[in-house]
Amino acid sequence: MSWWDDVDGDDSDADEPYGQYDESSVRVRPNPKGNRPRTKTRPTYDDAPVGWVTNVDRGRFGVLLDDHVITATKARELGKKSVVTGDHVSLVGDVSGDPGSLARIVKVAERTTLLRRSADDSDEVERVIVANADQMLIVVAAADPEPRTRLIDRYLVAAFDAGLDPILCITKTDLADPAPFLAHFACLDLRIVTSRSDDVPFEALHELLDDKVTVTVGHSGVGKSTLVNALTGSTRAIGVVNSVTGRGRHTSSSSIALRVRDGGWIIDTPGVRSFGLGHVDPANVFRAFASHAVPVLPARDGIPLAQAHDWEIVDRVQDGELGPTGVERLDSFRALLTGMGASDPGSE
Repeated sequence: MSWWDDVDGDDSDADEPYGQYDESSVRVRPNPKGNRPRTKTRPTYDDAPVGWVTNVDRGRFGVLLDDHVITATKARELGKKSVVTGDHVSLVGDVSGDPGSLARIVKVAERTTLLRRSADDSDEVERVIVANADQMLIVVAAADPEPRTRLIDRYLVAAFDAGLDPILCITKTDLADPAPFLAHFACLDLRIVTSRSDDVPFEALHELLDDKVTVTVGHSGVGKSTLVNALTGSTRAIGVVNSVTGRGRHTSSSSIALRVRDGGWIIDTPGVRSFGLGHVDPANVFRAFASHAVPVLPARDGIPLAQAHDWEIVDRVQDGELGPTGVERLDSFRALLTGMGASDPGSE
């Protein structure tokens, strides 16, 4: 006779694993929230509607869905993944767009382009500004405030690094002749538009902006918001230039996408006085200084980026073709590489 034959009571469960134990006194932790147990299986949201982020404001996102803009928040499952103006996102929740409605962003599509900047050239922590733009409209004033060539150089490097086509727009040409400033960029095959305070070249700009997503950048006070308002019919605040410091005042604090009247979109960004390039591949610096320059040596493992004679701008400066302006450009070129910790090609 087996030992369990002496056990009193019903032994119908004795053949089950651990059937001989009494579980009547086991304490079961209650579920105070009354929700279902968590699962590691997450929904794919393949059928979720996809919208386009038009603006970001303190944790709330304006998202264009079909023909209306709805308000959304970022879902917890996205974690630390950023959502920026220009992102294509999948949405769940209330997507009606009615007052008080709130949807959730549950997925961010792969980005085709990404405009970024860092605090300074040595800082590798990047700040994403805009995603999925096609081109960059660099707005600079011919005067009031005075144009900053080296800031434009940084914009160009950031554009090439992001995969954007740059366009240079010179405003306030009624105050000063832009020719001396434009001479700095003679090496480049840039599209250039000039604008007077009393004569905005709408036709030329609309031709460039039509069916494109264009991100605008520029120093505060150069007339960027004025230009954007004229092209879109918006009422973005317009700043003035301080007569003492010669600097513009910031009038916009966040990026926002605005529909161009005759087609396309403009993403207006806040004016900045600095544009760090700590995140940029040094090889893209060369593209902002010579239209035909191609590196012969890779920018890897401490190998010099190139020999000086392999770069168009260096050749033309050494031949005296670009005059004093060329020397300034070469100095700016070297300063950017030095700030980023890359090799200086000046004496190779």
